[in-house]
Amino acid sequence: MTYAQAVLLGSIQGLTEFLPVSSSAHLALAPRFFSFPDPGLTFDVALHIGTLLAVLVYYRDIWTRMLFGAARDPRSEEGRKLGLLILATLPAVVMGILFEKSAEEAFRDPRRIGVCLIVFSGVMLWAQRRATNGMTWSGAGVRNLLLIGGAQALALMPGVSRSGATISAALLLGIAASEAAELSFLMATPIVAGAVVLKLRHLGVADLNGTFLLGIAVSAATGFAAVKTFIRFLPKGGLAPYAYYRVALGAAALLFC
Repeated sequence: MTYAQAVLLGSIQGLTEFLPVSSSAHLALAPRFFSFPDPGLTFDVALHIGTLLAVLVYYRDIWTRMLFGAARDPRSEEGRKLGLLILATLPAVVMGILFEKSAEEAFRDPRRIGVCLIVFSGVMLWAQRRATNGMTWSGAGVRNLLLIGGAQALALMPGVSRSGATISAALLLGIAASEAAELSFLMATPIVAGAVVLKLRHLGVADLNGTFLLGIAVSAATGFAAVKTFIRFLPKGGLAPYAYYRVALGAAALLFC
């Protein structure tokens, strides 16, 4: 792993983890497009630490209010919001425990990734057309949050996109675009944190080298920028630009990989 490769993969992870374009698809395809070996599990941990830091820093005020509010009074509004987020993440946690390895192996083939990128782009465009932009995510109710959590679990398949799935489901259920994006990123936080914790046990002291630290820094910086930009852009620009980009990437995967 060179420093240039660390910067490239850190940038790809930071930008695509939170945008609805599938970070797993990009990280699987990048070594093929740029002709270098897969960086492996160690560097994957670095990239996820970086994006976890990005979303924690960006939403630090919301998480602080929810955690302290729930600690003071679990029945408070902040406690209720935290409870909804916990419920919303359960489907992805269960599906991840049961099927993550088999799903990644089954859909690691570039052609399958390309098909997922293209097919799910249609779902995103359909969700945008059907959006009513009414509710806040905290007012959506337990049933709707569980449905959105089920949609998040689909991101086990490279090419689907966690944020794309959750935002599309939220829009279809009548949640406003800006609220859907916020919910997507808040739901991603415990999922990414869990992935980091599970993978940390495979690291040794020798793995904490310069490229590892650079990967964390780059993915954190680009991830923070991606979240900040996307939150502002989504209500005006919608999902269409990302859907069209996904179609182009999917076509490239089918044609050239």
